[in-house]
Amino acid sequence: MSFGTGDGNMGKEGLDGRLRSAVRAGDAEAVRHLLDRGADPDAVDANGLPVLCVAVAAYDDAVAEALVEGGADPDRVLPDGTTPLWRAVDGGSPAVFSAVLGKEPRLRLAKPARERLLALARSWYETGTAEELRRRTGTPVSAATARVRDGEYDWIDQVSVGGLVARAGHGAILTSLEWAFRVLTPVDELIARAVEHRDEEHVDWSTVCWILSRRRSFETWSAVVAHRHDPDRVNRWFVADYLWRREIFDTGSSYEKEESEFLAAWAAEETDGQMLAKVLDIFTGHDHPDHEAIFLRYASHPDPRVRREVPYALWMDHGPRSPAARAALLTLMSDPDAEVRLRACTLSMRDRGLLQETTRALLPLGEAPDARVRGAAAGALAVSPDRTPVVANALVALLDDDDQLVRLEAAYGLALRDDPHTGEAIERVGPLGDGFKDDHRAAHLWSWRWRKEHPGNE
Repeated sequence: MSFGTGDGNMGKEGLDGRLRSAVRAGDAEAVRHLLDRGADPDAVDANGLPVLCVAVAAYDDAVAEALVEGGADPDRVLPDGTTPLWRAVDGGSPAVFSAVLGKEPRLRLAKPARERLLALARSWYETGTAEELRRRTGTPVSAATARVRDGEYDWIDQVSVGGLVARAGHGAILTSLEWAFRVLTPVDELIARAVEHRDEEHVDWSTVCWILSRRRSFETWSAVVAHRHDPDRVNRWFVADYLWRREIFDTGSSYEKEESEFLAAWAAEETDGQMLAKVLDIFTGHDHPDHEAIFLRYASHPDPRVRREVPYALWMDHGPRSPAARAALLTLMSDPDAEVRLRACTLSMRDRGLLQETTRALLPLGEAPDARVRGAAAGALAVSPDRTPVVANALVALLDDDDQLVRLEAAYGLALRDDPHTGEAIERVGPLGDGFKDDHRAAHLWSWRWRKEHPGNE
């Protein structure tokens, strides 16, 4: 539903009415537009509740965010003594809570208000969502649970009991509130909260990981990595995930050397293949005096997940780190595991001295039974600096593939070469959906066709 822009002469009451309709319809874009035109962000509905509460009740984080950014008051005291922020905590959606929390809540809210919100989140978390709903409804019936999307990325359980509904994200909300109010919860307590569901995709896990990565002290880092020796594997996996997220999202720390030594020691002792692969993945981005020697030890590791991490570590900006690294990459191009071969080839094709061997290893991967492997091989061949006919012929052959992504990669490679088969290749790709509007390969095919149809107008 769209509410348009034709409200230039509309009075305030008309704007507020349109805002109420936009909020109920979940149209965040219209909400922003109406607020820009002067609608009241604290407009109330027929029940006398602010429209922010309507968005909270609907679990509409996008609309809630638009309202708060537009000036809606998350701390407005309602007739029942609650506030929109209270209701967001009560509802159990971390996405909605984050949208309503607003900026600088520690400065905005008095200490008693902060303590009440913390107590509310903690009570829900410790009691459990289903049990708290049973308490509120006064009924012992079984809870109905459904997995729903919460925000843009997370999934969460939505629990219903006796007509009342809440989402089971109070652990994440509690963790976020503590950090917002600068309550430094002990690291061990936070990790226990994260691993309770033993699922790294659970919102409690990701929130704890994120908050701990924001706590940049060496004391916090030391307390987290101490769990590497925990007998429960899930705690050790949390440590690895925490370090991985720091590597991805952090800009560096003052204890880089300690972390590098820690990862080297962990890699030397780790026996679980999946865990070791993750440790090596993180270690790749760290400087260490024995970096190459450590990774060379894993080039023949029995677990292919471990071997897959080796090529990245053996490569510098412009080529293999050493003759030993070059020899290892050549060996990995013939690895029994297709993913290992792909990674070794993708890196090695940048080295002119390895290009012939890289092409020789890539060509069979274009005929692999797995479409994902064929697509990756086609993508590597497409951008390969090897301009010999054997590569062009392989790309032409891939135009017969049943998978459209494979055909797209092949056509892109032919267009890069301005190959005579490019026009035919574009036809063989077929229509591309909306998901390819910003795709560089699709854009290059369009550009190639336009130049051919408009010679002299480049």
